[in-house]
Amino acid sequence: MRHGRTARMDAASRDIVSPSPDVTARLAAQLGVWLGAGDVVLLSGPVGAGKSHFARALIQSRLAALGRCEDVPSPTFTLVQSYDLGDVELWHADLYRLSDTHEIIELGLEQAFEEAICLVEWPERLGDLAPADALHLRLNVGEQEDARLLAFGSAAQKWQTVLDALDPQAGVTHV
Repeated sequence: MRHGRTARMDAASRDIVSPSPDVTARLAAQLGVWLGAGDVVLLSGPVGAGKSHFARALIQSRLAALGRCEDVPSPTFTLVQSYDLGDVELWHADLYRLSDTHEIIELGLEQAFEEAICLVEWPERLGDLAPADALHLRLNVGEQEDARLLAFGSAAQKWQTVLDALDPQAGVTHV
């Protein structure tokens, strides 16, 4: 079983300063090309830090790669939005309104963590259900109005190659 908290979060890490929403969206798209079934990205940070912007950009880039352009609404009220990417499903969850981990089980997130790409906003609501090998991304507002600080980390070394490939100066990297 891959769930449970880990004591160390530094097997893979990288901090990036994004000067603009466009650069943040490019970084999301770059990360998106690396994600496959069973990959979980936990997005945390204060309200307005850019969690939904990052998730939306990642989802739209994956859809665009399939020649599709779809509206990507926030799952604040639906809790979960899912997208068929052909070979894998992508789940975007916003857990802000949840108060009990039983609600997470009812949503089917545990199974999605194994079979889909999952982007989870407000992951602290997962408690012990958070996958141990998830990629954590903490977004914070930077010194400039549109700047964001992106702090990536994971207990799983597998993410370091992905994090090293992210380039705020470049477009989408294809693997």
